[in-house]
Amino acid sequence: MNIGITCYPTYGGSGIVATELGLELAARGHEVHFITYANPIRLDPGLPRIHYHEVEVSNYPLFQYPPYCLALASRMAEVAEAYDLDLLHVHYAIPHSIAALLAQQMLAAARRLPFITTLHGTDITLVGTDPSYFPITKFSIEKSDGITSISEYLRQRTVDVFGVPNEIRVIPNFVNCDLYHPDNEKKAAATYAPAGEKLLIHLSNFRPVKRVLDCIRILAEVRKSAPAHLLMVGDGPDRGPAEHLARELHVERHVSFMGKMNHVERLIPLAHVLLMPSELEAFGLVALEAMACGVVPVATRVGGVPELITDGEDGFLEPPADIAAQAARVTALLADDALHYRMAKTGRWNAAERFCTDKIIPQYERYYEDVLRA
Repeated sequence: MNIGITCYPTYGGSGIVATELGLELAARGHEVHFITYANPIRLDPGLPRIHYHEVEVSNYPLFQYPPYCLALASRMAEVAEAYDLDLLHVHYAIPHSIAALLAQQMLAAARRLPFITTLHGTDITLVGTDPSYFPITKFSIEKSDGITSISEYLRQRTVDVFGVPNEIRVIPNFVNCDLYHPDNEKKAAATYAPAGEKLLIHLSNFRPVKRVLDCIRILAEVRKSAPAHLLMVGDGPDRGPAEHLARELHVERHVSFMGKMNHVERLIPLAHVLLMPSELEAFGLVALEAMACGVVPVATRVGGVPELITDGEDGFLEPPADIAAQAARVTALLADDALHYRMAKTGRWNAAERFCTDKIIPQYERYYEDVLRA
């Protein structure tokens, strides 16, 4: 198939999933065309069957805000016509679904161009519920030829909030288990913890919903009884406050702020524990990546996370903002090698059996075929 994919090309779950999906589809022989305003993160240039089409937005003085949605729709239509795309697959409803709908209507006289919307989380739980965007979000989802959700939690939330009558197919996030795998020796960990401390890791876009300051507080608690060093991977509005808090709690020497990284599969396996103290997660992709790498997640019991992590078996789930409880779980994992080994092995097994690419990508291929036949 010839598939057009649109996403936010930034350091966030929806963009990462869209990019990884495109890479996997290309590896399976499909032609994949990314249509967005910048080259997606984790998308290396020059890969076979991967094509990138930039959306250029003119910033005329008349426009107070550049009309990205209109430029995107025009570019979608151009690429679909020039490369005979079979369908468009847009990730994150706002504004990608409405742009795809416009592109579809632009070509309607000449051909059918179905589009699928994948819902990822904050497009439903935060942006879409804003009164300014609610009507257009509901309209664009209902006009989609296919809708997928990354978790049962998000599917049900979409039905409850928007009253969408369409079928929403749950296709969970996935991980390449050949690329993301354990490193039992963890020799390179000494680069970040030369004194032999065990590594904790957090990866996110550093937005308030991720509660990144809690990671610093957890580290400070853990270090009262166990040596540990924290890797903070990513960037965003709460990075500055997190750095300030680390200095305030006198743990700045035990935290490394890594910034944005394209190849996190090289870094995650060096850690023992993943910190994911989020206020809300529709799925928790980074926890899945950690589990595939034999890194035990200590996360929060929110949103779709319990669909991924079984508390006490392949990770721990605690309430958001409960620093003491999360820190206690981390401390136990660092102190008890047998506990860590058992949970790490279970996590790797569950990731491989339930969420590996060979289990999930065929679900997308079948859904594409269903939509094209409809």
